[in-house]
Amino acid sequence: MGRLLTEFEVSCPCCRSTLIIDEGLRRVLRHVEPARADKPVLDDAQRILAEEQARRESLFEQSVVAERSRGDVLAQRFDDALKQANSEPITKPTRDFDLD
Repeated sequence: MGRLLTEFEVSCPCCRSTLIIDEGLRRVLRHVEPARADKPVLDDAQRILAEEQARRESLFEQSVVAERSRGDVLAQRFDDALKQANSEPITKPTRDFDLD
């Protein structure tokens, strides 16, 4: 596609993309993104999907193990708090009325 005399090309300093701008319309006509170095290749799609699935399953297994041990941890904390409560002496709470 040929360019008109009123069109010019500008490189974005931020993202390094190329903008084609029409001076007469004062609008961006086209936006061309630069080629990325980390762009995945279609041939690697199966491997990438398998790695992501393995990562998700690993995270799920970790959450299952944590949920199974959660009851034991809560029971242990409850037992510790009960022992501490039983070892403390019982005292009558002070009221604001008693301080006068």
